[in-house]
Amino acid sequence: MKKQVLLFVVLLIALFGFAQKKIIVAQDGSGDLKTVQAAFNAIPYKNKKPVTVFVKKGIYKEKVLLDSTKNFVTLVGEDKFNTVLTYDDHTGKVSPSGETINTRTSSSFKILADDFTATNITFQNDAGFSAGQAVAVEADGDKAIFRNCRFVGNQDILFTNNDKSRQYYEHCYIEGTTDFIFGSSTVWFQQCHIHSKKASHVTAASTPKEKEFGYVFYDCVLTGDSSIHSASLGRPWQRYASVVYLHCYIGQHIRPEGWSNWNNTDNYLTTRYAEYKSYGPSSDAAQRVKWAKQLSDEEASRITLKNVFKEWNPLKEKP
Repeated sequence: MKKQVLLFVVLLIALFGFAQKKIIVAQDGSGDLKTVQAAFNAIPYKNKKPVTVFVKKGIYKEKVLLDSTKNFVTLVGEDKFNTVLTYDDHTGKVSPSGETINTRTSSSFKILADDFTATNITFQNDAGFSAGQAVAVEADGDKAIFRNCRFVGNQDILFTNNDKSRQYYEHCYIEGTTDFIFGSSTVWFQQCHIHSKKASHVTAASTPKEKEFGYVFYDCVLTGDSSIHSASLGRPWQRYASVVYLHCYIGQHIRPEGWSNWNNTDNYLTTRYAEYKSYGPSSDAAQRVKWAKQLSDEEASRITLKNVFKEWNPLKEKP
């Protein structure tokens, strides 16, 4: 046992000695470690230096946690279609420890750390279409960036679970059934493809009253399975939900009225739903619910990365 502990310590020294800041993960043993969780475990406690974890092609079935003490991590996949991080937890399932899993404990990949970036990765929950809430990614840390990633599964796929968290998604593909983008964070989606697999709701924002911005979709494409014709752009998980679509393509799967009040007419008075220059088969502003807004040019011009994220500029973080 002592020899094993010593070996692990030597491994950590080898990984982070001499300013080495890259860990290679490969299932076939050709890298430094065989799992993403092992790579995260190898990052020092209270890390303050940038660390890159490069993941070779493969389907990695593991429940992954990036702890809040391990900031400044960049996760890079070899190929976004063939580098897959997946697990199958869902609400109602009993864990090995005997606990009944709920939405907040179902995630395949959970990020508690700040300054996290992911590129070219598929994040998946493969619990199945009828499994109920089954989160692929729960992002809690501040200043999270996802580029060229895929989020695959069914209900409650992307959980932006922290009202102090700012997140940026660029050129990502996100699919799901019900409320598959949900939570209280401030999030900007840039040129993302959002695909509905069920006649339900794209977003379920729970933006706090004091936050001006919740979800911003900019130049995104919304599509749905061919059989779907009555999905909504969103319903309010909490009363002050804030969601805006700017310059977005709205596919035929979205109902003409656009939005849902979650069977609560009081939400008419408090939700902050808006569009600006939507286009596509279901973009007719005249048919939208009266309590959602069509922004003026002046109102839309205020919605910028600087105004949404304040001092943080995710574009500066580009590799």
